[in-house]
Amino acid sequence: MRTVRRLLYRDLLGSVLFVALAFLSLFYFIDFVDELDNLGRKGLGAGPAAWLALLEQPGHFYELFPIAVLIGSIYSLARLAQSSEFTILRTGGLGPGRALSLLTSLALGFAALTFVVGDYVAPAVERQAELQRARITGGIARGQNGAWLKDKQHGPDGERSFSVNVRRARGPSELEGVRIFEFDAQGALIARTQAARASVDAEGLWRLSDVVRTRWQAAPGDAHPQVQEQQLATLDWRSGLSVNVISAALLPAKTMSTAELYRYTRHLSAQEQSAQQHDIQFWRKAFYPFACLVMVALALPFAYLHGRNSGISLKVFGGIMLGISFVLLNNVAGHLGLLKGWTPWAVAATPSLIYLAISLAAFGWLVRYR
Repeated sequence: MRTVRRLLYRDLLGSVLFVALAFLSLFYFIDFVDELDNLGRKGLGAGPAAWLALLEQPGHFYELFPIAVLIGSIYSLARLAQSSEFTILRTGGLGPGRALSLLTSLALGFAALTFVVGDYVAPAVERQAELQRARITGGIARGQNGAWLKDKQHGPDGERSFSVNVRRARGPSELEGVRIFEFDAQGALIARTQAARASVDAEGLWRLSDVVRTRWQAAPGDAHPQVQEQQLATLDWRSGLSVNVISAALLPAKTMSTAELYRYTRHLSAQEQSAQQHDIQFWRKAFYPFACLVMVALALPFAYLHGRNSGISLKVFGGIMLGISFVLLNNVAGHLGLLKGWTPWAVAATPSLIYLAISLAAFGWLVRYR
């Protein structure tokens, strides 16, 4: 059995890594051309474009690796079936259950690699790429109106809620175009603070610069509040919005690990903000490594097809179509779940469960009737 395991694992690993390298080479070229076009308008050369394109590759590896596992596994198993090597292994005692257990062990290794890259390597590298792109382009901007954050505080004057708008950021802790709207417990606007720049430390202390602070104060029974405006060089504002929360609001979700996504969804829920989108992202990221198990299960039935009935190229093409359909279903399910308000974990798990059921049904049918 050790010899069989070595034979299968060596062949499968070689095929999967070759397909993954081919995908990454293609996407690196596409990213390089795209970055070269964007940075060329700012007078920058090929060096920064090549570096930024390289920083995008761990994220592509995380997204594409399950598909590479599917295509590489189908190619390897179909080649073994065509050369009758897999038939010889079956004759020598490699039953369906043992074959499934061998490939499941390898798939768990693929899943562990996907988790490590997706949770540790890719977020750190993607964050670095976003920050470097911000230095080149002049800052990070989230849409035309910037990013919005909410915070609640309890003080001697009662509960206060804050809506914070950040127009642009040069990094997670260096912000520009900050507006802070303060509301009382009844939801009435009582103050607005505008700052040209702000720096935030790890404890949530905002140091505002070039500040214009406007307050609305109404006497009891007076329907027309008095407006007071004050200009300050600097102002410190203590809030519960730390650097991690600001990074999550400004940077794309792909720059966050599973744990960071979980903490950010809890923050949104605590501030009574919609967390459905980030909840779906969290569960998709949590379940995504297990897609490698589904891909290997989808590939295993190809080893039981008669190898001389059709060429390997047709089977590889079928694997590519299966991979594309899985990605499409995964994305469509995410959008539908967001529109319909479906349970996030069910939305994230359903595509993998559907394809796993299809693969096991096909495997059982081939073993029984073919």
